[in-house]
Amino acid sequence: MAKLGVNVSHATGSQSFTQTLRKVVARRVRGIRYLFRYTSEFGDAERNGLDVLIVDEAHRIRLVTSYPFMKPHKRSGVGQADELVRAARVPVFLLDEHQGVRPQEIGTVASIEEACARNGAEVHKVALDGQFSCGGSETYVRWVERLLGLRPGGPQPWPGDDTFQLAIAKSPIRMEEELRRKIEEGYTARITAGFCWPWSKPRPDGTLVDDIVIGSWRRPWNMNAKAALDGIPPSALWATDDGGFGQVGCIYTAQGFEYDYGAAIIGTDLVWREDHWESSAAASRDPNVRKADNFDVLTRNTYKVLLTRGLLGCVIYSVDDETRHMLAGLRVPALAGATHE
Repeated sequence: MAKLGVNVSHATGSQSFTQTLRKVVARRVRGIRYLFRYTSEFGDAERNGLDVLIVDEAHRIRLVTSYPFMKPHKRSGVGQADELVRAARVPVFLLDEHQGVRPQEIGTVASIEEACARNGAEVHKVALDGQFSCGGSETYVRWVERLLGLRPGGPQPWPGDDTFQLAIAKSPIRMEEELRRKIEEGYTARITAGFCWPWSKPRPDGTLVDDIVIGSWRRPWNMNAKAALDGIPPSALWATDDGGFGQVGCIYTAQGFEYDYGAAIIGTDLVWREDHWESSAAASRDPNVRKADNFDVLTRNTYKVLLTRGLLGCVIYSVDDETRHMLAGLRVPALAGATHE
């Protein structure tokens, strides 16, 4: 659209996603700062100042726009959804209601429709029925949603799908070995985990702290800094920089991105007990989410995101014995040649 002369912007609430887009496209497009923007930038925008505004990851829209040291004149006095609707003649919202992962995020079809009604905007809803993530496997995405209770039916046996490889690991060591093998074959791969361990800043000498400890397996989170250090990318570029493997990503660095193979570590914030999931805010290290009234829903949504980042396959590991036993009972293939810790 920009090449056709359309006054267009793309906006998300994700620092990682926006910074990555700016970096990747900046070599080819001028004015990159105004092409890829944040959803918090439109409080004082001219009404219909844009022809088209594409709001990606719109489930991350917040109730109101607010950020540290925000100047009073930047506050519009209306909801963030209203700001975005007013900013363009044609605002486009792309969202998945099962991907809201923070208590301040209120982006739903209903809330956006209400903002449109308040601002006299005509609504056209388009169902994105085509599945392009997870190798195009609708089977896998629906399996994950049933597994996590985001879709009726409860956990179901894995039926298999030629377009997507799913496996469970008996140890994080075997999980990482499998992903390293994929990288040696020329694929991209990343390990993610629920936010159940502290996230330390780099040591004075620049090395990362192995915050995630599972038995003898120890790994750091992605860099808790804004600049690259000794080949380790900043957190915003963890998912796309070749140096990202070796650190574990969390929901805030993985959401919005895809890689060939993903591994998701399910922490003790979500465990299976007898015939149901139990979530535990006490196990979370996310200071915002652990206080949320809807912690259970946010946690399930988080794991839905982490489990669906792989384009070709996913390896699942749970730190909880009973949860691993439940997963094994769903006919999910176990990685062969398990390594003992």
